[in-house]
Amino acid sequence: MATGTQSARRQAAKGNAKSRSADPIRGRLIEAAGEVFAELGYEAATVREICQNAGANIAAVNYYFGDKFGLYKEVLQAAVSAVGRGVKQAVFDRDMPPEATLRAAIKFMLFRLYGLDRPALPFRLLRHEMIHPTPALPQIVDQVMRPTYTRLRATIGAMLDLPPDDEKVRLCAHSVMGQIILYPQAKAMLSLLWPQLKMTPEMLERVAGHIADFSLAYLRSAKARA
Repeated sequence: MATGTQSARRQAAKGNAKSRSADPIRGRLIEAAGEVFAELGYEAATVREICQNAGANIAAVNYYFGDKFGLYKEVLQAAVSAVGRGVKQAVFDRDMPPEATLRAAIKFMLFRLYGLDRPALPFRLLRHEMIHPTPALPQIVDQVMRPTYTRLRATIGAMLDLPPDDEKVRLCAHSVMGQIILYPQAKAMLSLLWPQLKMTPEMLERVAGHIADFSLAYLRSAKARA
């Protein structure tokens, strides 16, 4: 049984942790680190630059997060989790037919990953993580990305009358994901290939509709041939 002293210590530790999480300096560090990590990647980013941008002492990262990697994990998880929670609540938790669910998922993910004038922060962070994985990747995949991937496969499987783990279902899910990722990933290249392309909200809407129409046409055809 814990003594009164041990209980008091635990309560004090919880209070300190809560106080730190509400500290405005901590929030500024997370915001500044998000932009630096998204621009440079984990390895090239420096604690000094992050602290300068946040207007914080260089020792603040160790105080609030333990080290640079602790800060990176928090930034990455927060950014990606927001997208995962959003698509779950806005799309997969709604009672819609599979085709409507897929169409809504494509639109939601395209808008959340692209942003407006440039790829959104979650995508820019993940782009570095996919090219140069850190030890944070397995946790991000299991806690954030896998649930969305699972629900997407379940939606596609329902349209094909196949189980979510079927190879064809996985390949179709990857094709849908690839079409979505192309636009934020290849923005610079696409602007050279198609100079008139401006990713306004109206264009994003049309792109999302095209990806959905293109994908659904194949899924209907594949089911008809089965």
